[in-house]
Amino acid sequence: MPPRDNPTARQVRLGAELRKLRERAGKTAREAAGRISTDQARISNIEAGRSGISEERIRRLASFYACDDEALIDALCAISREHRGQFWWDEYRGVLPPGFLDIAELEHHARYMRSLQPVTMPGLLQTPEYARALFSAALPRLPEDEVEARVEHRMRRATVLDRDEPPEFASIVHEAALRMRPGGRKVARAQLEYLLEAVDRPNVSLRVIPFASELHVDMTHTVLYAGGVVPQLDTVHIDAPTRSPYLDAEAELHRFRLLLDLGRTASLDPAESLSFIQHLARDM
Repeated sequence: MPPRDNPTARQVRLGAELRKLRERAGKTAREAAGRISTDQARISNIEAGRSGISEERIRRLASFYACDDEALIDALCAISREHRGQFWWDEYRGVLPPGFLDIAELEHHARYMRSLQPVTMPGLLQTPEYARALFSAALPRLPEDEVEARVEHRMRRATVLDRDEPPEFASIVHEAALRMRPGGRKVARAQLEYLLEAVDRPNVSLRVIPFASELHVDMTHTVLYAGGVVPQLDTVHIDAPTRSPYLDAEAELHRFRLLLDLGRTASLDPAESLSFIQHLARDM
């Protein structure tokens, strides 16, 4: 099969983890190619996510790399078995930008999620009207049908919190995000009221960093930390206007864990945060 033109973030991650295992073992791409009877170019494409790899080959490479972490190997094999069209977000392929599919995929496979929200509500906790106001304000302007497709996609993403075994979702929201009014006062008030309902879920928690907090938290962009089925597959997603990277280097993961911990320290506790949001909703 020819190399993929647009691998998903999860396919890229599979390749990246195989590359890490190879480099940790001190093996060259040429040596790895020889172990599974292919060529060096194919190894490069596998490690870039542009080519798939079978479960049997993953296990042969893991053995060659002296990796005995069965949980990690099983997780990588599970990724290799996934195929296009298997999940609901594949319906939006060619309709929405690839990043929309990647974030839905990340959330679906996460065991837990932590987020920092500087100026917007968590995507998983937005009302349709609030999401529509955000997408309608995009520059350059989006066609109406794409705005509606984005809103629909965002609402379907939120169902991950209501499945039989949902991930834990802990979000830290800055007061600035709570006070902004995309779509107007009525939309903003309804969004705050929906937040109050959303935190009734046992797997959802929300904390507020008030303007009065004297502890500075460097949160210029939305940060999502998604815990993988094994810690090696933890991922950070940064939602920025021009670029939304996925980070997986351990140093980066550690830095964002510290940032999230700092945000928790700077925030009100859940009960105080709930009261804070109730007060804002009444005054809006």
